[in-house]
Amino acid sequence: MKNADGPTKNITSADIGLPTQSLSPGSDPNATASPAEESRDAAEKKSIGNYLLVKKLGEGGMGQVWLAEQTAPVRRQVALKLIKVGMYDDTILHRFESERQSLAIMDHPSIAKVFDAGTTSDGQPYFVMEFVQGLPITTYCDQHHLKIRDRLELFIRVCEGVQHAHQKAIIHRDLKPPNILVVEVDGKPRPRIIDFGLAKAVTPQGPGEMMFTQAGGFVGTPAYMSPEQAEPGGQDVDTRADVYSLGVILYELLTGSLPLDPRPWQKQPLHEVLRQLREVEPPRPSTKVETEKASSTAAAEVRGTLPRQLVNQLHGDLDWITMKAIEKEQERRYGAPSELAADIRRYLNHEPVEARPASAAYRVKKYVRRHRVMVSVAAGVVLLLAGFTVVQAEQLRRITRERDRATRISDFMTRMFKVSNPSEARGNTVTAREILDRASAEISTGLAQDPEVQAQMMHVMGTVYDNLGLYSRAQPLAQRAMEIRKSILGTRNPDTLKSMSDLANVLANEGLYAESEKLDRETLDLRRRALGPEHLETLASMSNLARDLHFEGRYAETEKLDRETLAIRRRVLGPEHPDTLASMSNLAEALRMEGSYAEAEKLDRETLEVRRRVLGPDHPDTLASMNNLALLLDDDSHYAEAEKLHRETLEIKRRVLGPEHPDTLSSMNNLARDLQAEGHYTEAEKLDRDALEIRRRTLGPEHPETLVSEGNLGDVLCAENRFAEAEALQRHALAAQTRILGQEHADRLSTMTSLANTLMQMKKYADAETLFKEAQQIQLRVLGPDSPDAAISTYNLGSVAAHRGQPDVALHLLREAVDHGLPPDGELGIDSDPDLKSLHGNPRFDALVTYAKQRAAAAQKPH
Repeated sequence: MKNADGPTKNITSADIGLPTQSLSPGSDPNATASPAEESRDAAEKKSIGNYLLVKKLGEGGMGQVWLAEQTAPVRRQVALKLIKVGMYDDTILHRFESERQSLAIMDHPSIAKVFDAGTTSDGQPYFVMEFVQGLPITTYCDQHHLKIRDRLELFIRVCEGVQHAHQKAIIHRDLKPPNILVVEVDGKPRPRIIDFGLAKAVTPQGPGEMMFTQAGGFVGTPAYMSPEQAEPGGQDVDTRADVYSLGVILYELLTGSLPLDPRPWQKQPLHEVLRQLREVEPPRPSTKVETEKASSTAAAEVRGTLPRQLVNQLHGDLDWITMKAIEKEQERRYGAPSELAADIRRYLNHEPVEARPASAAYRVKKYVRRHRVMVSVAAGVVLLLAGFTVVQAEQLRRITRERDRATRISDFMTRMFKVSNPSEARGNTVTAREILDRASAEISTGLAQDPEVQAQMMHVMGTVYDNLGLYSRAQPLAQRAMEIRKSILGTRNPDTLKSMSDLANVLANEGLYAESEKLDRETLDLRRRALGPEHLETLASMSNLARDLHFEGRYAETEKLDRETLAIRRRVLGPEHPDTLASMSNLAEALRMEGSYAEAEKLDRETLEVRRRVLGPDHPDTLASMNNLALLLDDDSHYAEAEKLHRETLEIKRRVLGPEHPDTLSSMNNLARDLQAEGHYTEAEKLDRDALEIRRRTLGPEHPETLVSEGNLGDVLCAENRFAEAEALQRHALAAQTRILGQEHADRLSTMTSLANTLMQMKKYADAETLFKEAQQIQLRVLGPDSPDAAISTYNLGSVAAHRGQPDVALHLLREAVDHGLPPDGELGIDSDPDLKSLHGNPRFDALVTYAKQRAAAAQKPH
């Protein structure tokens, strides 16, 4: 094979994965450098955005990895990968953004987080990753003399991380020990996979060029590269390419050697190396150790055994598992990392593995090993031998069923992830949305022979659609998964209950609160009886039901349930567990809606501090806390501080979640409310119009959030004295909310109050009074006589009476509002409220103003 730009390429040690200067973020940043190196590093030190480059950790064919210090919004060490100039074109910049969105949805303890991505001032792309001070997995295992069992346990965690990435539609394509670092957490080794997806982000789009950057270097590393990646064109690459790389790493963990010796490749032309990758069959791990006498002693020593014992340990199951993972033919390989991990777990549990033929002698051997005592007792009993034969036959049937099931899942997943059409895949980059859309269209027929697996796949796809904010696509998948599981597994099965809970979540996101509440109550009752009152899943159902009640405006019930859930979670999980923090945030939101601002603010600030410290500033839970605290500051009239927090939240959400995600739209709505309160009507109107247009298009014209946007835009238009436009929008939203949400919903009451204010400005006092009166009566009945919302409605009725020339009625209503929960800002505004100008000079009104200020001073606390 020739490069497009020149002659046949000879491969260097950097290309094949032999020891070179590491590109790993796990390199030691404190390593001693020579004076010359320090001088060079000092000359190269610079800043990229909020990142100060501290020390170069490594350099390779595609770019450099730097230890950097993030200076804002938090200070922390990160690893910054800077792609070399000339290795990208204009189209790559667009693909970087798409890739970063995919990486942002990955959340797994075995995957190092990607925090940020962008370009330098001169257009040079970069990625910002979690800085992991760890060792490559092979180095760590050897230095700590881990035994085979411990290595396998660690390797299973790696497989779980790669499987998580595959479920998020990310294929690594460059798995190797330097990209799998091991750190110690509480004294136990934990893997961190780095550089996920970065190779894809820098590959050219042209067919046949998948393996090379524009500089002609490998994206993958040949020693760990699957045969299909070595094919001319290399287009038939799917998740099984990562399985092959994992198999090579497993081979190295077991033997201390690679399946194929890469050292001769340094002197061989590229096409010969690629041919060997595709055609040469490596020896089994046990054979490798047995034949390479020179290295077997050292390999056995770092594994805590002797060469002969190591050969015996590898011979059989581990040989079969490893060789199945590195099969040249994709169809004969494990279909997913989870299958490889499952077979290793079977080996560790002394169960039959799927990788080898199911001979009777083999299964008897496994059975005896797992049941030594029983077999010894029954050795001389002919009757039990017959029973033993029946058990074996049944076990064989079960394993055959499971194998068939695994094959069906593998085939379906392969179709989901397969990248074979360059025009469709756009240079071999596939987004989660494209894969989901393709798979959801096939799921009804693709696994019809196995409804249980079909339900599992529907459930997973529905969850991902829900996380992407695509609720209308999520609901039918979640609904069908629940129905299948109820039919096959029964109502009390944990998988069925999970489907019920997730469907309720989708319904709540769609604004179908009554349906969501009904399903959550049923799920909670079943979980309490089946799992107990303090089980994590039971607590999750309690939290979900409280969410439903909150959306329905039943804040007292919400508060009670949130307090109960929080108390249990603090006791069972601890104060900083994510579930505990979620309960704190939920309770704060319920308290805010009830007007208990001081307690709500304390909870919100505490939750935000912990989430920023534990989860990072860009985590969705951290963003939720920022949003909730800003809303509380709005309610407490601290608009400047709230505006700053809303702007910061919106900027991060646009970058991390995308401009049309429902959470991003909520932040647009919240920022617009601040701007309106501060008198910045033009900017507020633009935000409201943009949010309304997107919500109508993505959520539908009668989704509760769409109707909120409609009412909000009406508020801004009213402030701009465009009363007719405002009234039309508010009346349309109110009618739809009445029909969809019911008479007593908080969103409907808010729109009703806004419409009444607009009618007041239009001097339609009788119509305004009717609306204020209806809102007041509902608030008194639902929220109680001391509700701030009811007090504001009473105040508004007093304003109407003043305009209608009824001073005695107005003063009576204003006094009632002050005595029953009118917020301090409302009390202090009485003497300057233009709606009450007709009362100025009235002695009773002046006395009321003095009384209101005294009450406000007593209630007001320093913020």
